[in-house]
Amino acid sequence: MIKITGVFPDSIQAVVTTADGAGNLAAHVGDDPASVVLRRRQLQCQLNLNKSPQWLQQVHGTQVIEHTTEPLTRQQRIADACWTSDLATSCAVLTADCLPVLFASQNGSQVAAAHAGWRGLLAGVLQTTVAALPVPAGQLIAWIGPAISQAHFQVGDEVRRAFVAANPAFTDFFIADHQQQNSSEPRWLCDLPALAGAVLISAGVGKVVQSGWCSFADSQRWYSYRRQPACGRMASLIWRHH
Repeated sequence: MIKITGVFPDSIQAVVTTADGAGNLAAHVGDDPASVVLRRRQLQCQLNLNKSPQWLQQVHGTQVIEHTTEPLTRQQRIADACWTSDLATSCAVLTADCLPVLFASQNGSQVAAAHAGWRGLLAGVLQTTVAALPVPAGQLIAWIGPAISQAHFQVGDEVRRAFVAANPAFTDFFIADHQQQNSSEPRWLCDLPALAGAVLISAGVGKVVQSGWCSFADSQRWYSYRRQPACGRMASLIWRHH
């Protein structure tokens, strides 16, 4: 587990778990359910959290929910981002190549976490998260965690076309994959973290910080769906503390 330091106010705690540390924390990847529950409880104790995070049912969409002290039903937890101002509640997302993005207000009053693969990013999950927080975007800090880097994230021409149609400036975040010259359709290497950074800046976020960690390249520390489809998930968590 790695603590995120030097990014958020002192009243904010943020961590990202590792494959060689907390292990798999996802209940939807074929792991023994009891083992996942145990790891989640161990993580809660290790972080000294008042209660368990509200684990989301992530669907690569744009739904953003507010976490309060009240537990949410499974249906209510179908979302890809969450935010809270409650001291007792942590926001968490699970990833293995997709982007985990953690948010906090500069005064430490609000925190949020978002999960963004290319589909969610294109659909606007980050803009929706920024809009959901009850503070001006310019007062937000966003941290982009371990995700697949451009060197390892090959996409088809339809993905590039979709992003460029949304914003012609996004052309800059795709480079031709010359190793696939014999392919019937062009293949591209997509810089997902940089795309997310550009989206956040366009949304008015005051400060955007890139972790620079590639989930694909570091097989010891991170899970990667592109590297090994049958894999676990890391958790990125953020919360307010006294």
